[in-house]
Amino acid sequence: MFPLTATCLVRHFVRMAAVLALAGALAGPALAETTNPLVSPAWLQTRLGSPEVIVVDVRSAIDGGGADAYARGHIPGAVHSDYDKAGWRVTRNGIPFMLPTPSELEKLIGELGIDEDSHVVVTPAGVNALDFGAAARVYWTLKAAGLGKVSILDGGFAAWQADPANPIERGITRPAPKIFTAMINRDLIAESSEVEQVGRGVQATLIDARPAAFYLGKEKAPAARAYGHIPGAISLDNEKFYDAAANRLKSPAELAALAAAVPAGPVVTYCNTGHWAATDWFVLSEILGRKDVKLYYGSMVDWTANVSRPLVSARTKWDDLKKTLGIGL
Repeated sequence: MFPLTATCLVRHFVRMAAVLALAGALAGPALAETTNPLVSPAWLQTRLGSPEVIVVDVRSAIDGGGADAYARGHIPGAVHSDYDKAGWRVTRNGIPFMLPTPSELEKLIGELGIDEDSHVVVTPAGVNALDFGAAARVYWTLKAAGLGKVSILDGGFAAWQADPANPIERGITRPAPKIFTAMINRDLIAESSEVEQVGRGVQATLIDARPAAFYLGKEKAPAARAYGHIPGAISLDNEKFYDAAANRLKSPAELAALAAAVPAGPVVTYCNTGHWAATDWFVLSEILGRKDVKLYYGSMVDWTANVSRPLVSARTKWDDLKKTLGIGL
């Protein structure tokens, strides 16, 4: 073996540096921290104060809370954005509960101190399935707006508060606004025009996330104009995914078993207003990793706004009479 000259040594180290740089570039994404759709209070506790982590408390009248409940106690540094009042769902063309426009999303999200580099932790009250649906709808909206790093606090504020070691802050945290540019992710969004094509050349499974009484046409939301479900839809009540005793989603194994009946291929979830359906979307897409899952955010309120769109209903004249007489409501 010949001894290495100074020139050879330099060339050797240059080649080694290039190889290591290439290896680092290839390994980088794999070594980066994965953004989990659900994070625990313990995970969040170790990241409090990080400028990248933005805790968004979405408590509202849905969970019996809102701005007053937030002011009485919240996760330190959390900003409040009332799910009902802040603008996460808007009225458009006379139809309520719709997805905001890109400019509306930019204002809503930016004013919370969120930009493209933020990791948002959506925090519900953690009291029931309806409350979780609010967090899931906000999560979906942030993702649909193009934000890459979003999580829901597993168990919500109730789970945080359950550990006496976790600090509680009182008062109001006012965020410093940032510039957020929405990059709408159409892969997550189903419009009524797309839903109309399901079964007419477009192959997808429609999932009705409402309780069975709504699916069958025995009940309807006040804002919907007719009873029943979209033709071809299968019923998968969002509450089946929720553990009411623990006030959080069921285990991944239990969720997978419940979703096993959903055929492979594209899926569109819907409900009355896109609230319950957000839970089904979250479970299928984010927890179970199903590809090509969309949320029809307008849902039955939007669908029934056009009287020419078809519906399937098991409603009878006796159901109408009972409603008129106020029986069984």
